[in-house]
Amino acid sequence: MMAVRLVTRIYGSATRALCFGGWRSLHTVYQMAELPETHQMLRQTCRNFAENELMPVAAQLDKEHKFPAEKVKKMGELGLLAMDVPEKYGGAGLDYLAYSIAMEEISRGCASTGVIMSVNNSLYLGPILKHGTEEQKQQWVTPFTSGQKIGCFALSEPGNGSDAGAASTTAQLRGDQWVLNGTKAWITNCWDASAVVVFATTDKSLKHKGISTFLVPLPTPGLSLGKKEDKLGIRASSTANLIFEDCQIPKENLLGQPGMGFRIAMQTLDSGRIGIASQALGIGQAALDCAVDYAEKRIAFGSPISKLQAIQFKLADMAVALESARLLTWRAAMLKDAGKPYTKEAAMAKLAASESATFISHQAIQILGGMGYVTDMPAERHYRDARITEIYEGTSEIQRLVIANQVLKEYQG
Repeated sequence: MMAVRLVTRIYGSATRALCFGGWRSLHTVYQMAELPETHQMLRQTCRNFAENELMPVAAQLDKEHKFPAEKVKKMGELGLLAMDVPEKYGGAGLDYLAYSIAMEEISRGCASTGVIMSVNNSLYLGPILKHGTEEQKQQWVTPFTSGQKIGCFALSEPGNGSDAGAASTTAQLRGDQWVLNGTKAWITNCWDASAVVVFATTDKSLKHKGISTFLVPLPTPGLSLGKKEDKLGIRASSTANLIFEDCQIPKENLLGQPGMGFRIAMQTLDSGRIGIASQALGIGQAALDCAVDYAEKRIAFGSPISKLQAIQFKLADMAVALESARLLTWRAAMLKDAGKPYTKEAAMAKLAASESATFISHQAIQILGGMGYVTDMPAERHYRDARITEIYEGTSEIQRLVIANQVLKEYQG
């Protein structure tokens, strides 16, 4: 029913004629001059929600480090927290291009709310949908689609950084219980989540092939939360350590097979990078919007500064960077929807979109001058929010390694 509510919100009575299979069809960049009509309407619906519900409170949420619980529940009612989850599990049943479009518009309104949406869709629900049993999907997916509950994803550790295969958190099977010990770091949503996908080593002798994946409820005995990190940006989302001390979970909470953890993590990050690229696009678009609006209104030397060539050159470079990254992101989403390999394209999208967001938000502050440096205007928040997109779910350096590896493979045949 969630998909019906979302699509009815978009299309009204016209939804009766909509075939949901159309959402899953591939629309290549080379065949279309614009988004399909269905996706355009979705985009407008999400834009309206962001402008009416998120933009008016984004600055306050950032200032108070306040989790937007009410907004998250409304997003859940619209189906935005489980966009590609099949309807039978309570999701919207849409495609990844739709998810990318929605992520951009939500992040344009509030980047913190965007990352909350991204983690629940890509990092938490994604691996369970792909690798979970039917019983696991009923228990760990369905309750997390409506906005009443959200999930999180625990891969990083204090000592491993970009080396995801060096997990020191361990899981030992004792009878019919897995016992987890170790610390996970930089876990987005953890203070507000009701479950977490955790990666832990079950066989150290196998190195990265000895990592397995587990589903852990929050709260649960033996699992404690570290302090909330005081972050530069995305401050309305919670980030902290997860500390496991003889944390016991049922044997059936293993996701996939033993030793599949590293592969599950890499697959999940591929799709997650499309989400973060989309978040970066939203931040970049918001910064460009702010810069253009200010340039049109700010009078200097007798006319709006938008008439100055120096400002026009900046705006042109910002627009080119944004549109280029957007096309890369949509292409990655389309390839995923088509069931084709998209590792390289997802890395390209995240690299281009994140670095574009940082560049655009930096230039926006330059256009605003002193007004860009104070909290009276959103430009400084966009700048702070953009910076993390070059770091989480794989740094820009990691993206370049992924891209280069894929390119070399292609040339080697």
